[in-house]
Amino acid sequence: MLESIQSFEFAVLDFIQQNIRCDFLDALIPAVTHYGIVLWIAIAAIALFFNKTRKCGASMGAGMIMGLLVGNVILKNIVQRDRPCWINTSVELLVDHLSDYSFPSGHTLASFIAAIVIFRHNKKLGIPALILATFIAFTRLYLYVHFPTDILGAILLAVAVAIPVDILVTKVYDKVAQLIKEKRTTE
Repeated sequence: MLESIQSFEFAVLDFIQQNIRCDFLDALIPAVTHYGIVLWIAIAAIALFFNKTRKCGASMGAGMIMGLLVGNVILKNIVQRDRPCWINTSVELLVDHLSDYSFPSGHTLASFIAAIVIFRHNKKLGIPALILATFIAFTRLYLYVHFPTDILGAILLAVAVAIPVDILVTKVYDKVAQLIKEKRTTE
């Protein structure tokens, strides 16, 4: 069963390499995959400066940190799944050789955590955020550094992290804001 799943996953990756890969995307995708993470961090940081978006920024930051710990520090080292580029070394990589394990995709995890939090706070901005997160997830397949199940696992983990972290951060934020407001009215 696992062999047939991995065969299917390599078929998907090889289809991308043979039918979608082109010079334009070869130039675009490494930049998108790299700067996409920087963009999410920047959005979270900038959101912290404005009252209207502060809760969203705090939730994005907390969620991405939680995703980093659960996905990259814990799960990658428990699962220890080889990357497709380690197994099939004949594919020319467009990014530097990666030394950490494949499951789950950290780029996908961070992107979907950020996008889900944005969507929960602002549906209008959340839809483009989810589209960007999906494109970043695709870049990991295009670059031959993750299997499709690494992407799927990261998306499911993102939902499991983003929603409870957002709820918790929002509750804590609201409680702290209420305490500050009460303190100001008693002074």
